Amino acid sequence: MDAGIASFREQVRRYVERELTPHVPAWRAQGYIPRETWRGFGEHGFLLPEMNEEWGGGGGNLAYQLVVQEELTKAEIHGSTSVHTIASHYIKTYGTDEQKQRWLPKLCSGELLAGIAMTEPGVGSDLKAMTSRAQRDGDHYVINGSKTFITNGYTANLLVVALRTGDAGSAGVSLLVLETEHLPGFRVGRRLTKIGQHISDTAELFFEDLRIPVTQLLGGTEGQGFKQLMSQLPYERTLLAVSAATAIEMAVELTVDYTQQRKAFGQTIADFQNTRFKLAECATTAHVVRSFVNDCIQRLLDGTLENEAAYMAKWWCSEQQCKVMDECLQLFGGYGFMEEYPIARMYTDARIQKIYGGTNEIMKDLIARRLFAH
Repeated sequence: MDAGIASFREQVRRYVERELTPHVPAWRAQGYIPRETWRGFGEHGFLLPEMNEEWGGGGGNLAYQLVVQEELTKAEIHGSTSVHTIASHYIKTYGTDEQKQRWLPKLCSGELLAGIAMTEPGVGSDLKAMTSRAQRDGDHYVINGSKTFITNGYTANLLVVALRTGDAGSAGVSLLVLETEHLPGFRVGRRLTKIGQHISDTAELFFEDLRIPVTQLLGGTEGQGFKQLMSQLPYERTLLAVSAATAIEMAVELTVDYTQQRKAFGQTIADFQNTRFKLAECATTAHVVRSFVNDCIQRLLDGTLENEAAYMAKWWCSEQQCKVMDECLQLFGGYGFMEEYPIARMYTDARIQKIYGGTNEIMKDLIARRLFAH
């Protein structure tokens, strides 16, 4: 392992254990992490370590961000920073010089916490069918519509929003960037109640005759939104695969420890052959998943990760995550069904992995398109 990465990981781990972990139960109970929490994270260079130093980042590569995501996953802290980094990369990759100067330093410092608003009440994976619209009116856009299932929707103060600026289809979609504090016409609806990832806020958003300057059109050219969204999805899907690999390893470690302590019929649960075989299978899955994910990470860093490999990583690793969580929870018996045990929370937290970032069915369809393209 690179010495710089190893040192950075240890710094992140210590900070998370000292500053974040003690608050996790309270944050989980209230359903969100206060936005100001990320100011300290940003001040230590952990929020966007892969950004250039000129923007206030650490000047590292994407491996540094993936380390952050692993350490936050270990602490059962989901959603906030992964969405933040994806949104920030849209601005870094496609923003005008003025847009980068305006937003990237504040995103690195944690002054701004970002979200991405794509999904609508009637539109999930089929983004071409979105109906929320930004209508050009002189040097402003007037925005009307709604979004749902938006991670950081309640706490974010910067949103990258996918909106229709033209005719039906992908060519009519654009991304606009909104700073939402005290923004007339913008409203956060319900903070949605979920079966898992309770620490991550998910909300409905509403736009009613909201006016923003045309200078907040990402990249300055209409109709590029769909291409911009698609180009960042391999990175997003690799992030999800990294989270899956980390969670699987955690589940195996927790279950090995528990089964060596818990007794039944005069012996530990770990003494039963079924337990040993089940955990051998889970450990093998953990090893294969980690090897696959590490290969994807290296190719992502090298710029050679093809879209199909990212799709494969997303669907397959999330499927394995859910399977391993189920096997491990079973070995905890009734205690595995109690939320006070991490395995119970990890079980429910895992389920969304097969849905967000593009459902696993969509991933398989995209892979199949390539298979039958010739």
